[in-house]
Amino acid sequence: MDNPFRPSAGATPPHIIGREGLLDEFSYGLSLGSGAPGLLAIFTGARGIGKTVMLGETHDLAREHGWAVIAETATDGFMARIGEAMLQISEELGDGPRTRRITAIAAAGFSITTQLPPERQVAWRNIGEQLLALLDTHGTGLVITVDEIHAANRTELAQLAASVQHFIQDRLPVALVFAGLPAAVSDLLNEGVATFLRRADKIDLHAAAIHEVETSFTETFQEATFSIAPALLRRAAEATGGYPFLIQLVGYFLWREAENHDGVLDGPAVGRAIEAANRRNARTVVEAALSTASPKDLEFLHAMAQDDSAATASDIGRRLGAKSNLVANYRLRLIEEGLIEPAGHGKVDFAIPGLRDYLRSKPTA
Repeated sequence: MDNPFRPSAGATPPHIIGREGLLDEFSYGLSLGSGAPGLLAIFTGARGIGKTVMLGETHDLAREHGWAVIAETATDGFMARIGEAMLQISEELGDGPRTRRITAIAAAGFSITTQLPPERQVAWRNIGEQLLALLDTHGTGLVITVDEIHAANRTELAQLAASVQHFIQDRLPVALVFAGLPAAVSDLLNEGVATFLRRADKIDLHAAAIHEVETSFTETFQEATFSIAPALLRRAAEATGGYPFLIQLVGYFLWREAENHDGVLDGPAVGRAIEAANRRNARTVVEAALSTASPKDLEFLHAMAQDDSAATASDIGRRLGAKSNLVANYRLRLIEEGLIEPAGHGKVDFAIPGLRDYLRSKPTA
C-alpha cells in the first residue's frame, strides 16, 4: 500500500473523521433541485479544521448527482472567474444557437476589474440564467463553492449573493457553498445585502473526538499490517488534538516511520512522527497564520501563551500593562483573524493547534 495520508491543503484524507451526516441535507437538496434548503451552506471553523476538505466533498457529491461544479477561492476577481467558468460550461453543453447567444455576451471585461460595474453584473446574471436554464433541461444544476471568504472583497460577495438569490427566486437549479473563518462568516451574515444567506445551513466544524481518530488510525495501520501497540496508537491520536490537518500529518509521518522500520512502530518511532508532524504544522499553518500579525498582536499572543489553557482578559492586560479597552481591541482583531477564539466569559484561547507551543518556543524580543 502507498501512504494514504495526504497532509496538503484540501487533499482528501483516507477517512473523513467525525463528519458523518453533515452533508445529508446538501445531498438531499441535489435530488430535490431548485429551492431546496440544503443547497445553501456555509462551513466555518478554525484553520486546519477541514473546511476545504468539506468543500471537496460537496464537489464529489454534486458530480455524483450529475451537477456541474465551479470551485473558487475568494481572492480578488473571483466573480469574473466564475463568469468565465459559466461561459465555458455553456460552450461544452450548448447546442448551437443557445451557446452562441451565451458567448455573444462579451466576457473580456470581467478580468479587468475586481468589482463588476452595473452593466457587467447584468451580463454576469444573464450568463448564469441561460446556463442554469440549460442545465435544468438536462435535469441537473450548478454548484458554486467559494473558499476562504474571510479574505474576500465584500462587494464581490454581495454581488454573488444577490445573483444567486435572483436565480433561486426564478426556480433555477443552483447551489452556493461558502467556507471561512467564524468571525468573517458572522460579519457576512449580518450584512444587509446578504441577509438571505442567514437561511443557509451553517455548519460549524469542530475537532474530531480522540477515540474516533484512534479508531481510524487502528483500521488504517491494520490494513497495512503494520505493528503498533494500542497505547502508542492512543498517544498518536491524542497528539492530533482531533484537528484534521494534524491527523493527516501524524498519520503521514507514522506511515513513513513504519516503512523505514519493517512495518514496526515502537515508542521512539511514534515520538519522531509526532515531532515531525508538529514541525510541519508550525511551518505550514502556524507561521502562515502569524505572517500578518503586528508586533503588538504578537505581544498579546505571547501574553496569552503564558497560560496552559484559556486566558482571561484581565491577566492579559496585567501582563501587557494595557488598559481594558486596548485589550478588547486586540482581542477582537485576533478573533477576526482566526488566531484566537472566545472560551467562556472574559476568556480567550488559541484557535490553531500548536500555536501556544510555537509562541513559547519563540521568546519575545
